[in-house]
Amino acid sequence: MIALRLAGAGLTAAMAAIHLHLWEAGYQDLATIGVLFLLNAIGGGLLALALLAAPTRYLGAPAALGALFTAGTLAGLVISLTSGLFGFEESLDAELVRPTIVVESAAVVVLTALALVARRSRAAR
Repeated sequence: MIALRLAGAGLTAAMAAIHLHLWEAGYQDLATIGVLFLLNAIGGGLLALALLAAPTRYLGAPAALGALFTAGTLAGLVISLTSGLFGFEESLDAELVRPTIVVESAAVVVLTALALVARRSRAAR
């Protein structure tokens, strides 16, 4: 479970760092999207810390919340790539789009697995 915890926290922190970098690189000037990128960076950072700090018996909640948060972020990216989101259309060729897809997809898988393992571990007690 420790490997999943560390991987989940690392991927969540990476997602937060990507959003903060992009916010600083100019997304902060985009209406609505800029605020969402900053909130994503803050929320992702807090979730990464929660994944590291939570006692094992309570790890399922931050893992599940992290999986949902990351899945929602990934869904927002897909929507912005396909039809636009809040008037903003992203391109696959934009900075960090492809790495973001990889990081967020991996985070959803790892955090979902962590939430399930934590739930089973708690139920076994």
